[in-house]
Amino acid sequence: MATTTDPAQTPSTGLAERLRVPSRFPYRTIAMGTVGSTLLMIAALGAGGILISDPVLGHGPLSWVRYGHGRMLANVVLYTGFGLVVWAWVRLGRYVLLGRVGSRPVLIAAGCWMAPLLVSPPLFTRDVFSYLGQGAQLLYGLDPYANGPAELDVLPNVVQNVHPLWQTTPAPYGPLFLLISKGVVATTGDNMILGVILMRLVLLVGLAGTLWALPRLVKHLGGKLPVALWLAVASPMMVIHLFGGPHNDLMMLAFLTIGVLAALERKHVLAVVLVTIGMLIKPTAAIALPFIVWMWANHLTGESKVRNFLRAGAASVGLFLPVFVAGTWISLGSLNLGWWSGLKAPQLIANWLNIPTGIGEVFYNLVHLIVDVQVSPFVTVARAAGMLLLIGFGVRQWWLARGGGTEAVYRAGISLLAVAILMPPTLPWYLTWGFVLLSAFKWQPRHLALVVAVSVFVTLVYYPTGEQALYDWWFIAGVVLASLYAAASLLRPDPLGIIDAWRRPEKFLRD
Repeated sequence: MATTTDPAQTPSTGLAERLRVPSRFPYRTIAMGTVGSTLLMIAALGAGGILISDPVLGHGPLSWVRYGHGRMLANVVLYTGFGLVVWAWVRLGRYVLLGRVGSRPVLIAAGCWMAPLLVSPPLFTRDVFSYLGQGAQLLYGLDPYANGPAELDVLPNVVQNVHPLWQTTPAPYGPLFLLISKGVVATTGDNMILGVILMRLVLLVGLAGTLWALPRLVKHLGGKLPVALWLAVASPMMVIHLFGGPHNDLMMLAFLTIGVLAALERKHVLAVVLVTIGMLIKPTAAIALPFIVWMWANHLTGESKVRNFLRAGAASVGLFLPVFVAGTWISLGSLNLGWWSGLKAPQLIANWLNIPTGIGEVFYNLVHLIVDVQVSPFVTVARAAGMLLLIGFGVRQWWLARGGGTEAVYRAGISLLAVAILMPPTLPWYLTWGFVLLSAFKWQPRHLALVVAVSVFVTLVYYPTGEQALYDWWFIAGVVLASLYAAASLLRPDPLGIIDAWRRPEKFLRD
């Protein structure tokens, strides 16, 4: 997965020894990832989330990359590019763990790997087309929380590119994000290519906010900045999913991280306001609010902890309500709370990546061997049990965070991960909710190796078109092997000795 070294190394007999030699700058590693993301961008024209009617390729001489053998070739190139990005990321991770590089190379690497994807078709998702469709609804005076984009009788390119599952489904996003989408569509109109590019540029504001907060969070939470940036900003989940997708979680994370930072710095009013604004983009940010109450309560003076909690809780609610109401009113022109019912929409997605759904499907298949039954009751019961488990787990984490401070941030991060895993659906980029916050803590290398495995796995379990690959079992077996190899490569270069055998065949001939 990651075996070659950068130019600034001195000769040595062993690959592991060469890796410990200080490097001025990881040029080759960054170049490898940049080549990989460039291949992703090019191949996405045939294998990614392409447009129904594409003015770039359309029916021209290059349209063959979207059909038959041309599409197969595009997929080969795309997965090759993905492999190079992951290879470069793992190499960079080893250099970070060994202290060979600092924060600046990690940031430059992330920027170089994201740059080609700015103009790429959507990768591993088509959600951005739904964003534009829902923004168009709001732009033309329709309620995105009542119906899906199919009700639009204008902007045909916007409407036809929304995934069929979401054509008639109300929006599950916060009103502030719909206002942002409305602004994008008002600027780009029916031009989907410009719409996707502008959406990425707007979401970069979220990345900038997260980058501003991370160094300050690291100082409070005791981590190492290069590791935090490598984990939160340069990872495939950020580069390929959140930016290459793109996904509105990137904007929400900025308000979440800055809000948590404000709470750590005793700016509690600002913290509640910022996290509430993040919630108006994507409701998940609300998970952090109860933990911020504990942080506020522990910063208050007074002998009674109960009274301090009540004061902090009352103040938080007193801030939350007007910000929530004002944000909703400004975004929609009314106090339309239909987005709460819209939160049920993603539950239409049912696959085993969500653990309760997977357990329900396992029990269904076992019973189905004996009796002809429907899958829905099994999944419904398992999801209900998962929700009860999530509620119990979340309440426990909240109670354990009653000391406030860094412990509350840690518990909030774990709770965000639990929501992503236990609440249906589980989508790959949802894991960034917790990982970005937790990246600012101190990490053990073996735990980072686990994150590498998870990052590679969840990025690959969807096809580049955005359709799930979770029931293509041979494909998933290959994904698992690739994920494990990537994880092992973080801890030990070339763990299977493949590259070493290629470089020194005479050794094996002698043996």
